[in-house]
Amino acid sequence: MLYERTAISRKPEETIANDLVLVKDEGKMTPDMVFRDPYFLDFLGLKDTYSEKDVENAIIAELGRFITEFGTDFAFMSRQKRITVGNTDYYLDLLFYHRNLRRLVAIEIKLDGFKAEHKAQMELYLRWLDQHERRAGEKKPLGIILCAGKEQELVELLELGRSGIHVAEYLTELPPRELLEKKLLQAIRLARQRFGKRQRE
Repeated sequence: MLYERTAISRKPEETIANDLVLVKDEGKMTPDMVFRDPYFLDFLGLKDTYSEKDVENAIIAELGRFITEFGTDFAFMSRQKRITVGNTDYYLDLLFYHRNLRRLVAIEIKLDGFKAEHKAQMELYLRWLDQHERRAGEKKPLGIILCAGKEQELVELLELGRSGIHVAEYLTELPPRELLEKKLLQAIRLARQRFGKRQRE
């Protein structure tokens, strides 16, 4: 279900077709083609109760596998990146760079579900990175809020895409076998439908 986990899979067919043309003709990828939801972080070995720091430490310890789950072209930049605004210090959990997108990618980890105030926190980080860290030729930074759950209606109402923010759930354990089998059958059915539609066109 890798395709269904990308943000682009939830876009209209016309948008998907246009984005695929961009990749084919110009080699340009959009953030929707790069980011996923959910991310499977079962390899971190987190069980029962854990803190944001535990998640962060596990990601650093398993950085290679974490980047593999996130996709290609990610380069690790910093952990607990200090951001100073006036007399106040803030700390961004993880900072990456995506070579193909030519953007810094800020990652915040939340143990609970996504909340509206997480948007303001990430917007602050992205604006600071844009002013102080973005180099010539790079595009505006993007943000990923990794959380244990999210209400899709809240995400849509906040129009996070306009701010360059992507909200994704993470799973620290793989779903049960029955659910994986169900998802596999669903993926096969969707693939057959798309293939049949293309053949009729």
